[in-house]
Amino acid sequence: MKEFDLSALLQEHTEFSLRQQLSYVWRLSVPGILAQISSIIMQYIDAAMVGSLGAAPSAAIGLVASSTWLFGGLSHAVGMGFSVQIAQATGAGDKQKAKDILRQEIVVGAAISFVLAAIGIAISGSLPIWLGGSAEIQKDASVYFLVFALFLPLMQNFFMLGASLQCAGNMKIPGILNALMCFLDVAFNFIFIFVCKLGVLGAALGSAAALVVVAVAMIYFTCVASPALNLRQKGSWIPRAETLRTARKVSLPMGFEQIALCGAYVMSTKIIAPLGTIAIAAHSFSITAESLCYMPGYGIGEAATTLVGQSIGAKRTDLAKRFAWLTVAMGMCVMATTGIVMYALCPAIFRFLTPDADVRSLGILVLRTELWAEAFYAAAIVISGGLRGAGDTLVPSIMNLVSMWGVRLTLSYILTKKMGLQGAWIAMATELCFRGCIFLFRLKREKWLKAKR
Repeated sequence: MKEFDLSALLQEHTEFSLRQQLSYVWRLSVPGILAQISSIIMQYIDAAMVGSLGAAPSAAIGLVASSTWLFGGLSHAVGMGFSVQIAQATGAGDKQKAKDILRQEIVVGAAISFVLAAIGIAISGSLPIWLGGSAEIQKDASVYFLVFALFLPLMQNFFMLGASLQCAGNMKIPGILNALMCFLDVAFNFIFIFVCKLGVLGAALGSAAALVVVAVAMIYFTCVASPALNLRQKGSWIPRAETLRTARKVSLPMGFEQIALCGAYVMSTKIIAPLGTIAIAAHSFSITAESLCYMPGYGIGEAATTLVGQSIGAKRTDLAKRFAWLTVAMGMCVMATTGIVMYALCPAIFRFLTPDADVRSLGILVLRTELWAEAFYAAAIVISGGLRGAGDTLVPSIMNLVSMWGVRLTLSYILTKKMGLQGAWIAMATELCFRGCIFLFRLKREKWLKAKR
């Protein structure tokens, strides 16, 4: 798909048939879906490499996973404040404005990422203790998070530029580079974990080495080779007040949402940690296994951001609504199907992920408890992506917070005491259904179309 196909048609005020709309949804979604699937397959192999070392190394990585999500989520929020503007500028046919926004995104993103990295480095030694990890996994968990924090600026640059390319209509390059990063991650992990015998440190260094390679490639494809966003011509790198105000309105709610959501994940980890190493490892492997179900939804959600954002920029609100509903329908169908497949295949997947029979047994039990909620989870993921394209982030952020803290954590605290790890996953499934329903209601009411842009 050519990068400018959709934006050019939007500028011509072309009327799209249902078949054409489905075609654009499909063509923009498939690269993202394939990238996410390849990412998850590589994560499976990655988890199996660490899992072969025993339950403790897996638990060490699982312990700090929620904290890496927090820092990664904040980086993502910063980038989306600018990427949404790039989507709307592209839809409006203003190529120069899109490039100017990208320059400002790079400057602001770099400054914030270095601050986040400094905070991560400072807390890496104490974080496993704060999370309630046992003494046997604290050192490995601390080292893993330290390496993650050191490379955080590069990670933010990679995902920020990738989101900008996607919002400009190019889904292929980010998809290819995400898949490449996963393959490189496995290759470098094999070298550092097994050849160099570095264990958990090797897993962190393998991921970092893969990130370096693809980040350099992403800079080239975005800032040099992209017809829409290349920065070969001179332009100002000084952040403008108008761009920053718009970015703040999009990013701040998302940033606070990430803090609160990942705070909820951290609290969930603290609730689960006292259950022991087997429970932590089973929880970590179950999340890895479940990701094969929900990651395609994120690929479709990225397409929803682009389609809705460009339609809004072209002042085609009718088309924005249709694209929003079509992407939601596709996401719910895809994730319902992957949930059914995962229910059947999860015993085989857990045999691949870990040799520990106790971890496998518990992991299968809790994962099957939650899989029936995948379709509703899809609704929340994809609708959230579409609303971001319209610049509507405040209300969705509040909805996510109410759902996580009011439903999941409350139920998890109550049920885990009575049912162990399975209680936490019952709480998760209940909350995902609730979240999907309230997002469908938000989409139906159409107040998101009135978001100030």
